[in-house]
Amino acid sequence: MVMRRDNIWKSLDWWTVAIYLLLVIFGWISICGASYEFGDYELLDFSTRAGKQFMWIICSFGLGFVLLMLDSRFYDTFAYLIYIGLILLLIVTIFVAPDTKGSRSWLILGPVSLQPAEFAKFATALALAKLMNTYGFTIKSGRNVMMLAVLILLPMMLIILQREMGSALVYLAFFLMLYREGMPGVVLFSGVCAVIYFVMGIRFGDVMIADTMTPLGIFVVLQLILLFVGGMVWVYKKKRDLACIIAFGSLGVSLIAYLVAEYIYSFNLVWVQWVMCAFVIGYLFFRAVLERHITYLLIGVFAIGSIGFLYSSDYVFNKVLEPHQQIRIKVLLGMEEDLTGAGYNVNQSKIAIGSGGLWGKGFLNGTQTKLKYVPEQDTDFIFCTVGEEEGFVGATVVLLLFLVLLLRLLILAERQPSTFGRVYGYSVFSIFLFHLFINIGMVLGLMPVIGIPLPFFSYGGSSLWGFTILLFIFLRIDAGRKSLHP
Repeated sequence: MVMRRDNIWKSLDWWTVAIYLLLVIFGWISICGASYEFGDYELLDFSTRAGKQFMWIICSFGLGFVLLMLDSRFYDTFAYLIYIGLILLLIVTIFVAPDTKGSRSWLILGPVSLQPAEFAKFATALALAKLMNTYGFTIKSGRNVMMLAVLILLPMMLIILQREMGSALVYLAFFLMLYREGMPGVVLFSGVCAVIYFVMGIRFGDVMIADTMTPLGIFVVLQLILLFVGGMVWVYKKKRDLACIIAFGSLGVSLIAYLVAEYIYSFNLVWVQWVMCAFVIGYLFFRAVLERHITYLLIGVFAIGSIGFLYSSDYVFNKVLEPHQQIRIKVLLGMEEDLTGAGYNVNQSKIAIGSGGLWGKGFLNGTQTKLKYVPEQDTDFIFCTVGEEEGFVGATVVLLLFLVLLLRLLILAERQPSTFGRVYGYSVFSIFLFHLFINIGMVLGLMPVIGIPLPFFSYGGSSLWGFTILLFIFLRIDAGRKSLHP
């Protein structure tokens, strides 16, 4: 049974549509405030950024309508073709896009500039949903995991080649969806560990412990690895005694080694931890062979991978990352101040938000934004305009709207009768959550400045259309769910 088109409007989730409209309207008002110049009252003048954004908003409404008119089965049927088309477009972009602020990510089509990376998100989400909806699919299969990794990493690597690191990192959001679909929690845990290792290794890599020759960052990370290994032995093998020996034994040995290095003979404590790590990993491999159980082997591999990541992070930071990216991370971690350089954007953004107070300065009355103190204030740093003109109350309302949208997406995703709809829904949720978390954290100085837009708020047609397509495809899939199970 195929749902009649006149019934789409009855099944459409109007609550989500209403939230979308409110966010788009508030976003346009914020762009008006951020791009407004004193004496300029023509907000709908298409030569201004506010006027251009208004035109893109009208186009996005038409785009959303077209997406709703298509049969919901269209997205499942042509998911792979859409994905291949966007991949080819990303490849073409690398070679034909002009250099714009150090990146090659924008295609110039006459008077219009488009960023294919924004549209590759929904294409990747459709391809993942299509693959995971195939008969007999299980995320525990190594072959399936490799296929999922290729679908995610391929567009990610192509975007990195365009020198758009921020847009590439968004694709890591898909791992939240994979976790919902049964990906082992250890994978997500490993990601969290990687962040901890990187931050500790970079931030405290040159800090020495007391009078010893021991780098604090490396010492702490190696100790954490031993503690994590002990915890994994407890959780996955239920070997409480062995876990305690690994965790508390390593702590005790490290303490004794520190006392010796501090008061008797100074040496690098990392040497002791290397010996302990080698002994623990060797013992885990021995138990894996003895008991013929792969869990011990995997825990040992986790430890080796953690150590390898620790020592490779320094190379990545100094040899792979661009100088401006290194400075941004150093400013975030408090290694450098640089209020006139890399930290200038964030510092001015925090001043703008703080100056708004409780109720804000009013529409078009912001001083920090009107005097253009905040760079990229209508794109990546648009939220500072909300804070300055609408104050704490206005910023809170915007964040609550985003929270309601995210909760609504979760509800819609969970009620999908098909794996295709659920996977795509959680992909949409994950992408929105990632953008919101990173962008707001970036504006408040809690995250590094990596340059990703705030959904429906940041100036630009590619961003607005990309998020509109992402959302309205899901709304159409949700509206057609009853046709699958009438």
